[in-house]
Amino acid sequence: MELMNVFIETKRLILKPISYEYTNDIFKEFTQEITIYMAPKPAINIEETKVFIEHSLKGLEDGNNLQMVILNKINNEFIGCIGLHEINKNDPELGIWLKKSSHNNGYGLEAINGLINWINENIKFEYLKYPVDKRNISSRKIPEKCNGKIMKEYKSIGMGGNELDQLEYWIYPKNK
Repeated sequence: MELMNVFIETKRLILKPISYEYTNDIFKEFTQEITIYMAPKPAINIEETKVFIEHSLKGLEDGNNLQMVILNKINNEFIGCIGLHEINKNDPELGIWLKKSSHNNGYGLEAINGLINWINENIKFEYLKYPVDKRNISSRKIPEKCNGKIMKEYKSIGMGGNELDQLEYWIYPKNK
């Protein structure tokens, strides 16, 4: 599958493959506050962000990691990143983060719904994993509104040393 050509449009958003064009936005907006309930940690310097983008582009080329940016449809403003990881498995994993100023606008749910619709049309899978820290109530609402069911609970340590108390939601294909 040619992931570099995936383009998803929703009512208010555009999801398109990540590129170096968004290096500064990602570096600036992927902060300690944003990652408090996430496994990844913010980049210490811009070079770390470039390495993340390089790794993401390789995943796109290899066809196993769909890493995209989320843009406002009206003005192309960067809103955040969204991804589908380990596409070739029966249980690929969804992930999303939005910059602080874009919180509480329904963008997360809209972006995830757009990606799930694309996945249902283009990928064979048993279920999608959607891990989220149980304390992150706003983020938990996304898989719950997508008919996700809590199937696992576990604790882990994020890359930044933050303790995570994860709920793993499973979202099944629409035809099941």
